[in-house]
Amino acid sequence: MKKRPDKETGKRERTALYGKGKRYKVAGISGVRARSFDTHDDAKRWKAKAEHESAQGEFVDARRGDMLLKDYVEVHWWPSRTDEPSTFGPMRSRIWRHIIPLLGTKRLRDIDAAALRTFKAELLTRVEGSAPVIWTHLSTILEAAVDDQRIVRNPCRSSRTVKAPRPQRGKAKAWSQKTADAVRDALNARYRLALDLTLGAGLRQGEAFGLAEDDIDLENGFVHVRRQLRWDHRARPYFCLPKGGKTRSVPIPPLLVSRIRSALKEFPPVECRLPWRNPEPAATPLEEKQRKPVTVRLVLTTTHGNRIHFKTWNERTWKPALARAGVISIVGEKLEKPRGGRQRTNPVFELSRTDMFHVGRHTFASVQLQAGESLVTLSQWLGHASPNITLGHYAHFMPEAGARGLQVMNGWFEDDLPPILPENSPEPNTIASLTSKAQLSGPIAFGADMSIKYKETARGGLAVNIIEC
Repeated sequence: MKKRPDKETGKRERTALYGKGKRYKVAGISGVRARSFDTHDDAKRWKAKAEHESAQGEFVDARRGDMLLKDYVEVHWWPSRTDEPSTFGPMRSRIWRHIIPLLGTKRLRDIDAAALRTFKAELLTRVEGSAPVIWTHLSTILEAAVDDQRIVRNPCRSSRTVKAPRPQRGKAKAWSQKTADAVRDALNARYRLALDLTLGAGLRQGEAFGLAEDDIDLENGFVHVRRQLRWDHRARPYFCLPKGGKTRSVPIPPLLVSRIRSALKEFPPVECRLPWRNPEPAATPLEEKQRKPVTVRLVLTTTHGNRIHFKTWNERTWKPALARAGVISIVGEKLEKPRGGRQRTNPVFELSRTDMFHVGRHTFASVQLQAGESLVTLSQWLGHASPNITLGHYAHFMPEAGARGLQVMNGWFEDDLPPILPENSPEPNTIASLTSKAQLSGPIAFGADMSIKYKETARGGLAVNIIEC
């Protein structure tokens, strides 16, 4: 209707939009934004639902879910994250390389079971091992959207027909002593100590590269794992606590102590000063205190006396040593980007994650378990949060794993087994001779009139006699 009435008729005239708009408006519900509807019945139904959910504290306005997933991540979710630098880079890479391209253009409220089914199918064609981690990132984003009252529920958790990708967990691989010796001989003499530390003390790569001279107790034969050397997504180095924040002390054998002495004498430790926990410049006094630089004398350094960058070391030192030892093969060549006007051709090595630096840690665990070391002690030496983690990773390294049960089961299929009696049972001939004695004939005759029940043991003997009088 027009705002002003007609001068001749004195009535308000209808416009071209008369009867075409949403004429019924619901307003006045506490904490609920007003909304208009085309029909009176729709307005009544929505009003009843909104009032009930508002009273229960569960009301979610569907219009808040109109935001695209990409916009929600970039504007609301990601800026509020406070992850450690070692987590920040990989997480950001997975989200922007996989989640945003596949689901970024969908509205939050449109991400349902069908959308997740399509996302999962496409994701598994792009990645393999990291698919469960990417799914977890997506579920975390949608769970935050639930908390922000943009969607009612998290479809990653509420959907019954779409399950998270299953992690592909293979058995941990350990090297033989022959393979370990071959790789050690193929390494540059400066870096052989790194392999010795992971084989003899179970150190992770970052822990070995962050090990300081003061962390090694040569007199008592201990390595104290107090820090690791990490790099953020901008390739900036920093020190932080070992994985899980668990420091530990690991005993080392005398021969490893001797090798460490020789290595420290030939390649003296180098002083290194790096920020703690985070390489970002501090913005507050608290951050300045938390990120105060730490100075240590690193045991392992490059030929130029610098801290070791793990990616460069893996490509330029570790993989070539594996190839020289015959563990992996060279499958091609690649042309490196020009540096200083020169081009360099580098070999392309076979992909083998099971033979990377972490295999030394698996080998350490396998040797300890085969020697009969307890799971609890080994878990402490490895820095695991629980012995259950150690058992899950290395149960197949335990001596005679599965062989004992197989041997006992094999006995079930043997023919003409001799009768097995309890250890304290008398021989059958002895029992026959006893029954012929006069002093036992009376009790035996009396027992014949009773109901005697026997409980058979697992070994086939008669262990318990229950007499009912």
